[in-house]
Amino acid sequence: MGGHNGGAAPAEVEPMPGYLDLITRASTVMFDAWRDCSGCGLELSRRTLLDNAYITYTEIALFFFCTFLWTQMRRGLTESLFKPLAQWCRLLPKDAAKMPESAWKLVFYTMSWSYSTYLLFFSSYSFFQDPPSVFYNWKSGMTVPADIAIAYLIQGSFYGHSIYATVYMDAWRKDSAVMVVHHIITLALISFSYAFRYHNVGILVLFLHDINDIQLEFTKLNIYLKSRGGGYYLLNDILSNMGSVSFSITWFWFRLYWFPLKVLYATCVSSLQSVPNIPFYFFFNALLLALLAMNIYWFLFIVVFVVKVLKMKEVNDVREYEDEDGSRAVAAGKSPKAENDNNDDAGHHNSTQGKHVQNGITKEKHL
Repeated sequence: MGGHNGGAAPAEVEPMPGYLDLITRASTVMFDAWRDCSGCGLELSRRTLLDNAYITYTEIALFFFCTFLWTQMRRGLTESLFKPLAQWCRLLPKDAAKMPESAWKLVFYTMSWSYSTYLLFFSSYSFFQDPPSVFYNWKSGMTVPADIAIAYLIQGSFYGHSIYATVYMDAWRKDSAVMVVHHIITLALISFSYAFRYHNVGILVLFLHDINDIQLEFTKLNIYLKSRGGGYYLLNDILSNMGSVSFSITWFWFRLYWFPLKVLYATCVSSLQSVPNIPFYFFFNALLLALLAMNIYWFLFIVVFVVKVLKMKEVNDVREYEDEDGSRAVAAGKSPKAENDNNDDAGHHNSTQGKHVQNGITKEKHL
């Protein structure tokens, strides 16, 4: 679909639809758009890309520079602050290995979500209250407001860093391969939405997703802290339980309720009402639907997590690989600590054979 200037804003704010309305209207609108797109194909896509994508070499250079900067900043904070803090708190070795990752993510997502909250609720933008307004007065190549451009540079470069960090810096988990795919899709959404000037809806998407990362990392830090020094700390246990409950609720509320009913309805239905020939309509909606599918996938982890908490009365990250040596030791009638002490040299030998040791567990990294 080719470019087109956006229409003016309607007099009244459109009420948020329900799930059934979203499914019926979105499927109808998308089917009609597909049927009417007789000229769709590679040639039209190439022409539309050349006519409507606006991004400068300076912006690309800033992206790579900030990506490198995030990586160096994380390394510096890890060595100078997070690792010494883990030692000072006398965290267990397996928790001390994971603590810097959670601390780094908590710092970033708190900052980024606070800025998105400021843009949506303490400035002139009304995208959250009126999601269809993200496409009002849209024009190909329109100027991106400076405050939104800053948010895009911060978020885009961070997800560029996160692709590298997930593979080479973070603890390897059961969903790490999916996490890499998530970061690639998110970076594609950020990059293309900026180039095609869909930055308004991008800010709404970022706001609805970042809050869960704050709660996740806050909960994990309190899990590590509640058993520091081999003891038990009730306050951190309470905070971890509160964090897990709020995380589970807001995941559904923000990512599985507001995200489809506010964002997907606006991009699937309202976008064509404001911009009849909006560029790359199917491409962007496919990426957003893939993001929704991953949100549902991770929600299944949350359901398993809640069931484990109800059965075991203990908060743990179900995405982590289980401590295989500890399991074998229990089965053999030994304490996990004794088994780990006996296998220290063997674990070091495995790491020299090209295997990746994370959280005291030897694992191969496979994408």
